[in-house]
Amino acid sequence: MRFATIGVVGAGVMGAGVAQCLAQTEHSVVLVDVSQEILERARTQIARNLRFGALFNPALRSANHSEVLDRIDLTVNYERLANLDFIIENVTESWEIKRAVHAELDRICRKECILAANTSVILIASLAAATQCPDRVVGMHFMNPVPQMRAVEVIKAKDTSGATVESATEVLQQMGKSAIVVGDKPGFVSNRVLMLAINEAIMVVQDEVAEPAVVDEIFVKCMAHKMGPLATADLIGLDTVLRSLELLCQYYGEHKYRPCSLLKDMVAAGLYGRKSGRGFFRYAGQAR
Repeated sequence: MRFATIGVVGAGVMGAGVAQCLAQTEHSVVLVDVSQEILERARTQIARNLRFGALFNPALRSANHSEVLDRIDLTVNYERLANLDFIIENVTESWEIKRAVHAELDRICRKECILAANTSVILIASLAAATQCPDRVVGMHFMNPVPQMRAVEVIKAKDTSGATVESATEVLQQMGKSAIVVGDKPGFVSNRVLMLAINEAIMVVQDEVAEPAVVDEIFVKCMAHKMGPLATADLIGLDTVLRSLELLCQYYGEHKYRPCSLLKDMVAAGLYGRKSGRGFFRYAGQAR
């Protein structure tokens, strides 16, 4: 089945990217956040992404950007999601916040509605437990930048039904993406491995083994990675990396996930990476 209208909760970097992808593939989107200011910022970011993407993507050059933006309905009213069949949640990577949002969505939405959690670390079963229909809760871990990524890590929790996974896969196919289904352990596959690599790369800088550019050059030129671990960390957001490591460390109780002190210092100083204009590298045209 085709889900003509999809709800997107959270209008940050990830939520805006998800909304953009849906609108580009001719879905109507109800984009919800807590303030009109955040929503307008997301709309501005989507418009900028469409203009920039058109430089490299022939499909975007021929697309009517106004029509894409018009498919995205901005609202602070969660009740607008009441009659939808599929919702993708993208709020802050905090178990307490996400759990509260899922409980609220469970209260508002139809019992048939599928709730997809866009999370990089949090156990899907713990979010499903906040609802009356855990079989309808699934993980959809989008990677940043969402419009450019061709696949999504889909997480099947213990109670997630096969039909729910099929629906999530279908939505992704409609968005021009494929689903890679994995089991439900914090960090799943991607971040359980990636966060270790990023943390260790930061320790290499902290120990003065190499400068950030040299660390990334090793991965790009010697291992044929498209991007080094420190540029990847800047793209994700160093605050998100720190939060992810803290959650992994808390769940697994293993020293290997303990965040590097340099990472904590940088986040405390407001050096978040691309979104703040400076992390391990500097970025022109950003906030700082």
